Amino acid sequence: MEKRTFEFPRKTRLFVKSLAKTVNNIEDGKQLVRSSGSVGANYIEANESFSRKDFFMRIKICRKETKESHYWLRLIETESAEKDFLAKEAGELTNIFGAIVRNAK
Repeated sequence: MEKRTFEFPRKTRLFVKSLAKTVNNIEDGKQLVRSSGSVGANYIEANESFSRKDFFMRIKICRKETKESHYWLRLIETESAEKDFLAKEAGELTNIFGAIVRNAK
């Protein structure tokens, strides 16, 4: 998962760089870069957490940030295989983090 949560924001940044420079894409791209980067950062924090409660809080943040990334991807004004791949990856990561939280109960 560490590799996957690193690759998601890295590929997102490459995608955002390739976008047409419209006002909407610039603003939505900034938000997408922030939320996608937060996924990996919070996953690292979860793995280094001091308590079970802290671990699950960080995983919930990861889930929230992948949902947010998916939202920004939907708003970006382009159609491409890379956008589709990133949207699919955001959905899969959301499901994985959701399963971690559900299985802990």
